[in-house]
Amino acid sequence: MNKRLFRTQFNQMENIEKQVLMESLAARYDMTFLGLHTFDHWGQSCTTGIFEKDGREFVFVPGDTVTLGWEQFAVGLNQESREELEYLFREWEMERDPEEMIRESMAPVRQAAIGPMLVGRELEEINWEPVKMDDPRLTVHPDWLKEFRDFAWSDSSSLTLHQSARIERTEDGFHTWIYHCTDYDALLAGLEKQGLSLPTADEWAYLCGGGCRTLFPWGDGLDYSMRLRWFEDMDEDENRPYDMEEPNFFGLSIAYDPYMREVVQADRLTTCGGDGGCNICGGLGPFLGFLPCSPHCKPEVQEDKELNGDYDFYRPIIRVENHD
Repeated sequence: MNKRLFRTQFNQMENIEKQVLMESLAARYDMTFLGLHTFDHWGQSCTTGIFEKDGREFVFVPGDTVTLGWEQFAVGLNQESREELEYLFREWEMERDPEEMIRESMAPVRQAAIGPMLVGRELEEINWEPVKMDDPRLTVHPDWLKEFRDFAWSDSSSLTLHQSARIERTEDGFHTWIYHCTDYDALLAGLEKQGLSLPTADEWAYLCGGGCRTLFPWGDGLDYSMRLRWFEDMDEDENRPYDMEEPNFFGLSIAYDPYMREVVQADRLTTCGGDGGCNICGGLGPFLGFLPCSPHCKPEVQEDKELNGDYDFYRPIIRVENHD
């Protein structure tokens, strides 16, 4: 394997060298190379290539050998996070060491050798297929069309008919989708046909945290100055982006919404990056609500293979192998 595809050597390369390397990757994987970009976030940075293929944007992520998992604070909880947990403990009438409680949710500490990858920058929906309004699979359901008509005259921005169909109002008109029941094996097979894979749990943890030893990529506590989805101050500028959704140090929008579980490659259906909103729905507050988004959180093995279009999402990757 070319050593230049690993983080230490890759970061030391001149941009002109990186340009040539990225162009060779684009040719090998039949992608369009869009250019180099520097991503700098939470104390880590990477100048890397952005690519396009079949309407998706990919970014090159160099490989590395990193420590993953968590057993103790590297820095310690900030005051706001400590106060939030102490309040919850009082409400629950229990005495707990926050570090001990958090450790129960974290994967064990381990060393992992991560290979270089081309990684989809955005999470993608699994079960929803975009369709035209006159698609016969829609028009055969007059009750769906009646719901859509009622929606069109309402002030709502979207309507979802559970595991059936969805419509959204946008500036350029209405967009509609049909729901398909899909399972884990079908998703993997469909990706394989396209020459794509899912990241493993270890690869996902690296993409999310970059090998950070703190609980989150930015530190051990929650940063309450960030605009957090589900907890934003309604008085703030609504156009301000959610901080965790912004591209990270690898250029990825990852682990930003606890309701969105990211499906990873494993022997059984396994997810990272969210708990389907269980902690938030349980009223546990922002710190515990976003704890499942930690790169070190235990991957969640699901009970069956059926994918849930409301909570399960995926990120396509291509493992770069034997590249000279």
